[in-house]
This record gives sequence, structure tokens and C-alpha cells, in this order.
Amino acid sequence: MQAEHPVPPWPSLYNFLIEIEPIAGKPPVQPSGHYLYNANDIYHFTLYWTLVFYTPGFLICGLYAFLNLTFTQHSRVRRFLCLAPSKYTAVPTRSDIPLKAIRNTLSPDPHSAAYMPGRARTKHNERRSRLTFSIIVAFTFAVCAVGGAVVGSAVTGYAMAGLFKVARYNMSTWIPFFLGIIQTLIGVLGLWPTVVDII
Repeated sequence: MQAEHPVPPWPSLYNFLIEIEPIAGKPPVQPSGHYLYNANDIYHFTLYWTLVFYTPGFLICGLYAFLNLTFTQHSRVRRFLCLAPSKYTAVPTRSDIPLKAIRNTLSPDPHSAAYMPGRARTKHNERRSRLTFSIIVAFTFAVCAVGGAVVGSAVTGYAMAGLFKVARYNMSTWIPFFLGIIQTLIGVLGLWPTVVDII
């Protein structure tokens, strides 16, 4: 089958109007058109177009999350806090603040069960910084983008290849282009419920 129908190079888009105007009385294959016949070629073309349309949205969201986690508003306020004028004029003294005497009802014996010595809290993941966490989040967005494109392209590409083969149609190289656009629009529609919940 490969020798009979050579695979066109990607993207191989051509003037789409030769397929439409006039439809009646035309052969199914146009001389200046490019067509795909093998299911794996259809999958590859669909994957490439899906990566082109689908991945930038995830990468933009991943970059936005990376920047929000790396450069937080809290860190900017803390950095310039020493430059801000103080709103307090005097520091309260011990006589200004009424203190109550605390009675210790616990036993001071360190071997008793009620004795709880104060200890410093250990930091979880001491070696992991805010930058490392931000990079992990951005990398997760990139992996989800590529994974979603691969899975979605496999489903739509092979399903369309089966439909076109059963119907004995010739698949134009424009079909994977439109499949990539449709897949991206469906992914954008998936954002709608979360946006409504946030609002």
C-alpha cells in the first residue's frame, strides 16, 4: 500500500477550494491534492496538528503558574517592608500591657506523661525551594499537554482512519488539521465548568 500511495510530507496543505468548487462531476482524487491512506500516517498528521494547537494553551497556563509560584506578592512585600515608614510611634512597655500570671498545672517532671517539651518544628522538604516546586508545576503542565495530545490524537486519528477506510473515502491532509482544531476547542470547552465555579 505504501508503494501505491506515497506519504506526503507534513503539513502538505493545499488549496482547499479544489475539493469544494464544483463538487458535481469531479473525480475523488484531485491531481494537486494530498491524501493519506495509512492509519499510522493519519495518526501522525493528527498528532502534529494537535501538538501545534493544543500545547501552547497548556504551556501558557504552566508559565503563568510558574511565575505566580516563583514571584509571589508576599515575597515582594517582605523584600520592601524595611523601606516602608512605620505606622507605630512608640513601642509598648511591660507596664502598658496588662499581663496575667499563668499557673502551670502540668508537672515539671520530664518523665511524666503530661510533660511536653517545646521543640523546634522541622521543615518538610528542606532541600526543595519555591523555585523547584514552580519548575515541577510547569513540567507537569507540559507533560499533561503532550500526554493529552497523544491520547486525543490516537483516539480521533485512528477512529477517522477506520471510518474513511470503511466508507472507501480518500482522506485529505486537511482532515487531521481540522481534527487538531476540534480537539483543541473541546479542551477549551472543558475549562468552562471550572470558570463558572470560580465566578
